[in-house]
Amino acid sequence: MSEAIKRESRRVAVVTGASRGIGRAIAVALAGQGWAVAINYQSNATAAADTLAQVQAAGGTGLLVQADIAGAADRERLLRETLAGFGRLDLLVNNAGMAPRQRVDMLQMSEASYDEVMAVNLKGPFFLTQAAAGIMIKLRAAGTIDNPMIVNIGSMSAYTSSTNRAEYCLSKAGMGMMTALYADRLAEYGINVYEVRPGIVDTDMTGAARSKYDKRIAEGLIPISRWGQPEDVGRAVAAIAAGALPYSTGEVINVDGGIHLQRL
Repeated sequence: MSEAIKRESRRVAVVTGASRGIGRAIAVALAGQGWAVAINYQSNATAAADTLAQVQAAGGTGLLVQADIAGAADRERLLRETLAGFGRLDLLVNNAGMAPRQRVDMLQMSEASYDEVMAVNLKGPFFLTQAAAGIMIKLRAAGTIDNPMIVNIGSMSAYTSSTNRAEYCLSKAGMGMMTALYADRLAEYGINVYEVRPGIVDTDMTGAARSKYDKRIAEGLIPISRWGQPEDVGRAVAAIAAGALPYSTGEVINVDGGIHLQRL
């Protein structure tokens, strides 16, 4: 019996951008529930190997797949290698994303920066979801899987203006509508779609603005007055993956310490 067939009893997740930060925390949280995880990474093979070790230590099974989700051929290969390794696909977590390479006032933002951020943060996840949904529909019809799901990792930047990284805000606002569109379209196939929307989370992406955020948090910016941790997001995704919200789709779960609340 092949190793792929032996593992078919495990639910299988693809987590994009899983070599570090939020993606790694999601992969490890899923592994703690016994999932098999395709650990996607774009370039940092060493960090991805560290994620694999943590997934295995948590009780899961892992598979490393290098792919740049901005590219159509890489997206196709990511799904193909996942199916070759595990024989099924139950969950797609669209986590991979990037900030602009430079924070530039939107009046000077270049088209090249806009195109790059949009390709990674919105176009890539949209078309990866399109392809994954097609696979899930077939697998569910065949009885191989029974509760497929898609989870998009958005951002508070979907509703919070940052005029020095407008392309990032636009990409995350677009992901909010992407969540709604796929939730609507895929409901008839039994595929629920969710968005987890982190706030200020302690990752490499926020590291450059640490002193700014430290000050704002100390001044009371966030009701739950601390930095978010990647594990906070991982736990939210794991709860969804465990089936905690079977009668919800298109739902946005804020994991932001309450920063989305309008307060006087």
